[in-house]
Amino acid sequence: MTATGQTSVKPRDAICSPGRWPLLAQSRALVAYLCAIVTLDLVVIGVLAKSTEFRLADLATFAALTGCGAVCIEATRRLGMPAGVPRDLLSAWWLPVAFLLPPVYALLAPVPLQILLQLRVRATVLYRRVFTSAAVGLAAGTASVLFHSWTGDRVGLFGTAGPFDGAAMPWSVGLPGLDGVLADAGSVAGGLSAGAGQAIAVAVLCAIVFTVLNTALIAVAAHAADPEGRWGEVLWDRERLLLDAVELCLGVIVAVLCGLNLALLLLLLPPVVLLQRSLLHAQLQAAARTDPKTGLLNAAAWQREADTEIGRAQRMGNSLALVLVDIDHFKKVNDTYGHLVGDQVLIQVAATLRSQLREYDVVGRFGGEEFVVLLPGADVHEARRVAERLRTRVGRMAVAAEQAMVTVTVSAGVAVMNLHGADLIELLAAADLALYRAKELGRDRICLPATPAAPPPRRADGATGGIP
Repeated sequence: MTATGQTSVKPRDAICSPGRWPLLAQSRALVAYLCAIVTLDLVVIGVLAKSTEFRLADLATFAALTGCGAVCIEATRRLGMPAGVPRDLLSAWWLPVAFLLPPVYALLAPVPLQILLQLRVRATVLYRRVFTSAAVGLAAGTASVLFHSWTGDRVGLFGTAGPFDGAAMPWSVGLPGLDGVLADAGSVAGGLSAGAGQAIAVAVLCAIVFTVLNTALIAVAAHAADPEGRWGEVLWDRERLLLDAVELCLGVIVAVLCGLNLALLLLLLPPVVLLQRSLLHAQLQAAARTDPKTGLLNAAAWQREADTEIGRAQRMGNSLALVLVDIDHFKKVNDTYGHLVGDQVLIQVAATLRSQLREYDVVGRFGGEEFVVLLPGADVHEARRVAERLRTRVGRMAVAAEQAMVTVTVSAGVAVMNLHGADLIELLAAADLALYRAKELGRDRICLPATPAAPPPRRADGATGGIP
């Protein structure tokens, strides 16, 4: 499941100030969207609650599935939660609620687990937890309504047994293709508890609807928070599609077995906990490689990736270039506008660099206001062209402060393998000398080393100096 609980996306047009509610410090578009989704969730819960018969058996099933989710949270609590957009396997418990119980339970299911995450795992700003509960609830509620409608199961909608009666649910009239599906409800009417093939197929389709809707709701919120951000950062990639498929399969399997016998949850819980721990461990390993402020590779992880790429280029005889980028007068930004604005500048510069590079280029934060980029396959002309594009794009960006728009420039040094150095240390030394020259010439420019493979500077005592 995708959630916004720990997302590091920050708006460009608002910096939270002391005494101000975190939600009100966001952009107007984001505030309006969050309020609309939460209000819609509350209204739907109220409407469905009035027409739902709350039975003891349903409440017991709801408590059992919610309890399993709580056990998963507690079992992984000591691992912590990674920053960014975290993933978990809680859909394995929310989807069975949607399929086996009336839709109102699906809307309520995320609430206790989000409260537990807030209290026991990591406390974040409250509006994010509330929005996540609403987004997941609406997605699960939609999947629940569709499932019970398409299978002709009135038990899931109003708590009353019996075959589907189209007149009893007028909201279903007019859905494309729905009448044909409902006409064959008799073959599907045993539901998941009987292991009916059609019911399982419908459950898979509804789980896909849940995944798509939940991701869409989260993506719109992320885009409203950062309009210039890339949709791909919060939508699907190959890894996220794989995780969504795993969650979908788990949710359907848990629903089928739970429908057969609620006691089977005792057998399902341990493997789901193990999968949850493995997923969080992988996310935390990935988080350990990234700079928490910018999301780029940290210096150590970048060096490991760079060593690998340089070794590959040497074996294959390919070209490779390194670009060292430094924000001009960054200390002045911090002194004038404060460190919060300075952090926003770092975030936006990092996002700009990443948006202008290829997927296989290796970009990282080298420390402070310095970034480093490795360009596999680039010769001196291509490297200079890429560096110039990065300089131009950063110069066009602006970050909102309290009463001004902050703009910055960057200087860059470019070094090419076998022209300015043969290994990573030599390339870094050459790029650092070129960067120093760019600053001496007035900043906001791109420079290459004055001489190929320039040796490191020597101190007065004759010793070789290190890279600053």
